[in-house]
Amino acid sequence: MKSQFEFGKVISDSSFVDREDERKRLSANSESAINTVLISPRRWGKTSLIAQVARENRNEKTVFCFLDLFNIRTEEEFYQKLAAQLIKSTSTKWEEWVETGRKFIKNLVPRFSIGDDPLHDFSISLDIVALKQSAEEILDLSEKIANEKGIRLVVCIDEFQNISFFDQPLAFQKQLRSYWQHHQQVCYIIYGSKKHMMAELFQSPKMPFYRFGDLMMLQKIEKEYWIPFIIKGFKDTGKEIKAEVAAVIPEMMENHPYYVQFLSYQCWNLTDSECTFQTIEQACAELLNQQTILYQREVDNLTNFQLNYLKAIANGEKQMNAAAVVKKYNLGTPGNIKKMKVTLENKEIIDVTGKTIEISDPLFRLWIRKYFL
Repeated sequence: MKSQFEFGKVISDSSFVDREDERKRLSANSESAINTVLISPRRWGKTSLIAQVARENRNEKTVFCFLDLFNIRTEEEFYQKLAAQLIKSTSTKWEEWVETGRKFIKNLVPRFSIGDDPLHDFSISLDIVALKQSAEEILDLSEKIANEKGIRLVVCIDEFQNISFFDQPLAFQKQLRSYWQHHQQVCYIIYGSKKHMMAELFQSPKMPFYRFGDLMMLQKIEKEYWIPFIIKGFKDTGKEIKAEVAAVIPEMMENHPYYVQFLSYQCWNLTDSECTFQTIEQACAELLNQQTILYQREVDNLTNFQLNYLKAIANGEKQMNAAAVVKKYNLGTPGNIKKMKVTLENKEIIDVTGKTIEISDPLFRLWIRKYFL
């Protein structure tokens, strides 16, 4: 029997929860060719949200192109990947891929490689030496294809913060912005898993992509949406969980999308007929045991002051600079506290939203409470 709970991958339509307002906003932006920048901590469901919006809005006149910069570290790799994905997403067969590439990339001679499965096994390579000299062809490729085919093109770029690793990142960003801001038939949805890096790229007035489009700060999914989803996930597979029991799962996982699905699956897997409070306790204990090696390694890389800082957060402290808190947890000087906050946020161990500071991984918070408090 297949579980309805999914995690660690793009969530399917049947396992997608809420995000109704965000889906409407993204759909409206796509329809009106408004660029969108989506920022949130990792594992909050950005990629799944974009995929859901694409499923709901894709048609003959609206085409979604997905580009993942996870393993991209140079401008040349970026141009290669962008050109290939644009051609593949707007063409239906390999003959059309070849024709589109040769038509719109005139200053470069694209080389196409077709594998055993022509519909999916396809790659494009461009001459590395001439790539930068003809960058404008690639950066305008989306608009040219959209105009030629009479379509609206939505280019979705994941892990966008990786452009910061390029040799001349600021110059590259200026170049991107100078072309993309003039596109009329194309809009860009940009997102990434490094919240602090994305915020720097798009929220700083000094950066080229400042006010590039509609800035969306993704929020957690509220418990009121999780409870019926969890109940249904059990019921659809012949199992049961009462509302008051289901409510404990998002509470323990602080409404974190990835970890709510993770713990729900673990509870479902341990349930023969009905999930109880005891089932949740057992499931959580097993998850903590599974993650202990990973969390121990995380702690080993922290200073004593940093670990003390996490203990304070895990114990629910809000005023980290209060004299009583500083003394109780031995946090050091105000300057040291400020430095720890920045360091832990950059490492994505904590998430800072306004005055609220949380441990990014709610399971890690429970682990710290279990072993250190």
